[in-house]
Amino acid sequence: MIRYLGNRLMTMVLTLAAISVLVFAIIQLPPGDYLTSYIAEIQAQGEQVTADKIQFLREEYGLDKPLWQQYLVWVTGLVHGDLGYSFEYNQPVADVVGERMPLTLLLNAATVIFIYLVSFPIGIYSATHQYSWGDHGLSFLGFLGLATPNFLLALILLYLANVWFGTSIGGLMAPEFIGAPWSMAKVGSVLAHLWVPVVVIGTAGTAGMIRRLRANLLDELHRQYVTTARAKGLSENRILFKYPLRMAMNPFIADLGSILPQIVSGSVIISAVMSLPTTGPMLLSSLRSQDMYLAGSFLMFLALLTVVGMFISDLLLALLDPRIRLGVKGAR
Repeated sequence: MIRYLGNRLMTMVLTLAAISVLVFAIIQLPPGDYLTSYIAEIQAQGEQVTADKIQFLREEYGLDKPLWQQYLVWVTGLVHGDLGYSFEYNQPVADVVGERMPLTLLLNAATVIFIYLVSFPIGIYSATHQYSWGDHGLSFLGFLGLATPNFLLALILLYLANVWFGTSIGGLMAPEFIGAPWSMAKVGSVLAHLWVPVVVIGTAGTAGMIRRLRANLLDELHRQYVTTARAKGLSENRILFKYPLRMAMNPFIADLGSILPQIVSGSVIISAVMSLPTTGPMLLSSLRSQDMYLAGSFLMFLALLTVVGMFISDLLLALLDPRIRLGVKGAR
């Protein structure tokens, strides 16, 4: 196991190094840079930009250096915990991301909890009551959730929340609480607004997880060890929770690597439609403006969460399923 952990850690470091090169190269692929967009914006406002000012700005932002030097400055800062300086916001990247991170974590953590709390009971019921009226009805609702565009559902729920509960349209709190210090009233406003994006973002994930859990559990329920357990007189609940459900959870444990970055990044399109103050729209804006330090550092943070999540999921799979042998060659 120690050798396996060492190999995995080395692989994680090499993977992150390769991702850093790809991220930096992709951000630099569009013609121009942040300064090009910035100068075009100034000229659109009727201001003149001299060649001396352009050169000064290039030196100020470090854009006069070759790309390989810019990359080394950026990646060296990442290694030392310095995420760089955002050109667009005129703030350190850590401050820009930090302003939106708490609400982002709250929203997406609540969405993940919602998905698991709703999908697991429904998936277990559908698998254990195959072809019943309940199974058909829940399957229909699942397909409906998969087929409904999230942005359309967002608009419908925003309208209903405003008509039925008087909730303001968009955002995660009422306008009077934006920028105000935290209080019980502000927390209540956040909770009143939170359920709409949680349901919208979680609907498709819930529907997909129900279908996967149902299919996996049905496959396990028809295996020989389940028949043997029934023949020994074990109760159906004990058989279900001790054996088939445990094996059917393998894909969901493996999904942990994708859940961690989703908790931080969130749904970009839904956040833009609902005007949510999360990191998703910020990332989209930084990519459009080629704010390389903000976009690159945030993407690298997501990559780090992904590889760490995959590492954790592999360890949990080894504990959950004794059939899995990690790092053992030629095991029988």
